[in-house]
Amino acid sequence: MPSILIATTNPGKLLEVRALLEHLPVTLLAPGDLQIDLPRVEETGRDYTENATLKATALARASRLWTLADDSGLEVEALGGAPGLHSARAAGPGRSDADRRQKLLAELASHPRPWLARFRCAVVLSSPEGRTDAAAGECSGEIIAVERGLGGFGYDPIFLVTGTAQTMAELSLQDKNRLSHRARAIRAILAVLAIRLGLTVKP
Repeated sequence: MPSILIATTNPGKLLEVRALLEHLPVTLLAPGDLQIDLPRVEETGRDYTENATLKATALARASRLWTLADDSGLEVEALGGAPGLHSARAAGPGRSDADRRQKLLAELASHPRPWLARFRCAVVLSSPEGRTDAAAGECSGEIIAVERGLGGFGYDPIFLVTGTAQTMAELSLQDKNRLSHRARAIRAILAVLAIRLGLTVKP
């Protein structure tokens, strides 16, 4: 059975990706499952796909495993698409998800509502030799001023998902993996992933 390395140490992201791929006849591994030192990859790309490619190829070469990486961001219309590529670092180094949410709300306070926004995600599959395939997904919504929900991570508690009455943090894992930007990107790459790894996947 082939193995796929999921190139993240974020527990929430690992949970979501494992659930999205659990039906595949593969062994899913996290960086912590490997007994080797993996490189720390600087996200210096010009867009989400470039950042995901940097992570996927570096960890695939180091581990000699097929590797799936993603990069995602929150883009708020009133802020000209910010925080975007800098979503995970928007409040500075070493700051928490709560710090980043508070900073975003402070920046939006002077702007009229609704605060329309979208999550965007790019996923990249890399072979150990560095051959890559990419796919993307997005989820539209709006930012709300009061946090709701205990699930998810990042900006989820203040992101109200279009077409629902719930924030991303209020959705069940099953519903989040039906609607989220990351889920849509991973579903978009499943067919090519099956081909690259020679998998037979039930419809």
